[in-house]
Order: sequence, then structure tokens, then C-alpha cells
Amino acid sequence: MQISSFDELLRAAHQQSEPQRLLFVFARVELPAAATTDQRERFERREGGTLTLALCVDKAPEQVESFAALAAESEHTGQDWDLVFVSSLSGRGGIAPNSDEAVQPLRFMVNAINNGRVADFATFDRNGDVVQFG
Repeated sequence: MQISSFDELLRAAHQQSEPQRLLFVFARVELPAAATTDQRERFERREGGTLTLALCVDKAPEQVESFAALAAESEHTGQDWDLVFVSSLSGRGGIAPNSDEAVQPLRFMVNAINNGRVADFATFDRNGDVVQFG
């Protein structure tokens, strides 16, 4: 499913046949330590950089009012971030997954992002705009 906004993602989570748990991985975009001139130029154009994971959290869709509320809540962690990757975990038999059940899928997300598989997730910038990876 192609998601065009965070609100659309929330609506989709509420409309699934089984209850969902949303998985969030927040990351900073940083310039590599030994960056080349080309890497620096691309970074300045916001076309490159390395991802440093900052924070992981899982929530029921009902716990997320909006992107603005999620971003405001993230401020309380003291962790800076530039992008948030989002996935979901589906429940079974009408029972939503709990936080304990989200631990392993969050680890899989972190590993996927660290391995460059960022296109597997809905991704939003600090403004809540969808980010497409080319």
C-alpha cells in the first residue's frame, strides 16, 4: 500500500481487519566522519548522509493522535531525530499485539534500516512529509 501522509497511515491502521501495533524507529541523518567532498555536497542538498538510530517505540494506533502529537512526545526523550520509519504489527483473533510482542519486530526493523532496506517502511521527515528513497 502506498501511503501519502501520516494521517492516511493512521486511518489504514484503524481500518485493518485485525488490531494493529505501530512500530516507530527514529533516526538522525548525519555526515559520515571521513566524508568526501561529493558526500558533503550531497549532504548539504539533503540527498545523502548516514543514518544513526536514535529511538524505537511501539504504540497502539489509538495512542497516536497525529504526527504533531507524536513529534511533540518525542521531544520529551531528549533525542534529536530527522526521520521516523514506521511499520505495523498485526494482531490475531481480534487481540492487538502488546509491547512485549513488538520487541523482536522492532529489532528486525532496526537491522533492516542498518542494512539499508529503508524502502521497506513508511518514512516521514520532521514535518510529517513522506520521504521517498530512490
